[in-house]
Amino acid sequence: MPFATDEERELVHLLVSVMNAREQEGARVSRILHDEVGQILSAIGLQLDLLRMDIAEDVENIPRRIADIQKVIETAVTQVRDLSYELNPSIVARTGLPFALDRLVGRFRKTFSGGLRLLFDSSVRVPLEPATALFKIAEQALDNAVQYSGATQIEILVKPAKGAVVLEVRDNGKGFAPVHGTGGLGLHLMTYQAAQAGLKFSVASGPEKGTIVRAIYRAAK
Repeated sequence: MPFATDEERELVHLLVSVMNAREQEGARVSRILHDEVGQILSAIGLQLDLLRMDIAEDVENIPRRIADIQKVIETAVTQVRDLSYELNPSIVARTGLPFALDRLVGRFRKTFSGGLRLLFDSSVRVPLEPATALFKIAEQALDNAVQYSGATQIEILVKPAKGAVVLEVRDNGKGFAPVHGTGGLGLHLMTYQAAQAGLKFSVASGPEKGTIVRAIYRAAK
């Protein structure tokens, strides 16, 4: 799905540059949260645990109060780790595509009231660059479906198909009538990500027929 005009192409390239800069800053903040703040909170929890064991026989109420504090710290550690994963664009490199997509679906389930599921064939293997592109396409397609489609059911599938790997994001929303060379910013960004990673990209949709966003990775022979 090529861009309709040179102006559209330049706009998308500019937006991608801005997004890359934001990703780099997000990665830096993510490292701080995970490596520094997270470790400090974990160390505090460990010290409280040792303290609780030391005084368990002497003062009855203090161990309970310390245990309550530890629960709060554990919650904070979990939130820091979750935020670290969401901010860090290298999640695919660190955890692999299946886990990254699982985290993505978990994040969207917090705001999407309909049914949302991920089906990932365990036999699928994708190199890092196309895997990262597939993740970004899935993220954008999911965001579009949640925000604009009015869907009640969304499904992400990753499956092998005749020597290739296929990503599909399907929804049962209101759909639209795709016109060659046109579309919203999200569609242009997905097109760009696919082109950069050498993926075949397409969108199938129609009024009141839902939408299927499809990206195909095929290893070079």
